Amino acid sequence: MSINSPEDAQRIALFVPTLHGGGAERVMANLAIAFCERGIGVDLVLLKAEGPYLRELPPGVRVIDLDAPRLLAGLAALARYLRRERPLAMLAAMNHANVGAMLAALLSRSRVPIVVSEHNAASVSLDQDPGIKTAVLKMLMRALYPRARNIVAVSQGVADDLGSLLHLDTNRIRVIPNPIVNGKIRALAEQPVSHPWLSDKSVPVILAVGRLTLQKDFETLLRALGKAAKQRPMRLMILGEGELRNTLESLVAELGLSQVVALPGFVDNPYAYMKRADMFVLSSRWEGFGNVLVEAMACGVPVISTDCPSGPAEILENGKWGRLVPVGDADALALAMLDTLEHPGLSPAQRATDFSVDKAADAYLALLLADGQG
Repeated sequence: MSINSPEDAQRIALFVPTLHGGGAERVMANLAIAFCERGIGVDLVLLKAEGPYLRELPPGVRVIDLDAPRLLAGLAALARYLRRERPLAMLAAMNHANVGAMLAALLSRSRVPIVVSEHNAASVSLDQDPGIKTAVLKMLMRALYPRARNIVAVSQGVADDLGSLLHLDTNRIRVIPNPIVNGKIRALAEQPVSHPWLSDKSVPVILAVGRLTLQKDFETLLRALGKAAKQRPMRLMILGEGELRNTLESLVAELGLSQVVALPGFVDNPYAYMKRADMFVLSSRWEGFGNVLVEAMACGVPVISTDCPSGPAEILENGKWGRLVPVGDADALALAMLDTLEHPGLSPAQRATDFSVDKAADAYLALLLADGQG
């Protein structure tokens, strides 16, 4: 089912399960918009046409809803799409969708070139869910990824990890940093925010943004805040939603931080919060890139990140543009927070321009529209 634009003769297809508010989904939405702005027809193929980024898409992006509850159920529909529409090429994102795109291409016998992209350190993320499904996924990745036109990693760390996991020469893997920064971020950052903490400059506000999951390790951030707040007043806002909300709310109460921690949930415009915060913290155990870190940098706020695999150290050039702390170390994070409030360092906005949507869109188009394998 298409819900946006009229038919075009030939289009580029982007495949991702949904457009719910994750980093890979943001990347695919940004690429769809950028390709469309270049006059290229885009099919955004989704297992389920749902998620907040849908409403950002321009009319030139045709949304294809496979209406499938999970990838396995959507394979036949994806293969039919490839056989019927024969797009110029398809870009998939995230390992399970990458495998699905490759299987659908084989089933369709359409010879549509597939570019797969990894947005996380695959070995780390897959190890969080051991079992037969993960073992089968790894086996399929090893069998299918080498058949793709190109393999893209969003950071060198992800490329190195993927090469090791799949026994691939890393020269076979292209590194393309995520398309993050555009004029829209800067415009949205200037919009008003009603939260009273952000207009009260007497107490600094620390901001974090991400799903309330194990990966983001907001538990360590809360423990760090508890330590740092004993040295000077400060507040913490965590924007995002997820399965650990109840756990985190219990920890906030246990640490006696209920008056200085806010969990507003998912917000449509986090950039306005970033612009007005005194500091941004990424506390993740692992990342593929760290989109939200670049977004905060583009808004000009001082940043701290864990030195997690993979992405933040590359983004921050090993600490030049913001402090790096060990993963899971609340003491080190508390010290970095206190030090950053006293000595903010270089404005990271200049570095953020290296991760523009235009640069990434050009790099992806070079792969998608290339003749033969890159």
